[in-house]
Amino acid sequence: MRNILSRGGANLGESGSVTWMFESRGIITIDAAKVDAQELALFAIDAGADDVKVENTTVEVYTQPQDLEAVRKQLEQKGVAISSSELSMVPKTTIRLDEKAALQALKLLEKLEELDDVQHVYTNADFPDDVVGKYQG
Repeated sequence: MRNILSRGGANLGESGSVTWMFESRGIITIDAAKVDAQELALFAIDAGADDVKVENTTVEVYTQPQDLEAVRKQLEQKGVAISSSELSMVPKTTIRLDEKAALQALKLLEKLEELDDVQHVYTNADFPDDVVGKYQG
């Protein structure tokens, strides 16, 4: 891992050195193409969600870790089709990267995710959509 980080222009920090930048949250992802996203967001808040993010046809519902299962069950009881439900580390703030830094970070993240010993990779980078499209293409 240290080798991949150094080749990617990064350094291995001490254990817990960046945890203050993230918070543990429950995230429920819903494909809202067939439902009213705003109505769904209001229902999620009433069900106990802390925050809701609506983007295009996707709704992300954020909960406290201990409330994830209860909110998920209430959404399912209403007939909402849930794409995914998981505990994750969500950045408190994000950093917008320029094209060069974004491409370098995306390459590094991909290499880290390929390691067998790595279970999860979290970042506070905000990648421009055009750069992500360029990287995937």
